[in-house]
Amino acid sequence: MSTQDELRQLEEDLARLKASTADLRSQISDMGATDAVERSAMLSMADEQDGLIAELESRRDELRSRLDLS
Repeated sequence: MSTQDELRQLEEDLARLKASTADLRSQISDMGATDAVERSAMLSMADEQDGLIAELESRRDELRSRLDLS
């Protein structure tokens, strides 16, 4: 897979993950008063997704830099 193909795939993955995380956080805020354990688990999942997004954004920046040097 070329660097450009990898970058395109990574950007698609990032867009999907960001949308999924936003949807999850929206669901959490719409839940209102509910089971604290479930809410906590959903918040943890959203936080983990935010961490993954940060890693993918870092990888994206690395790929962009590599393409600029070519």
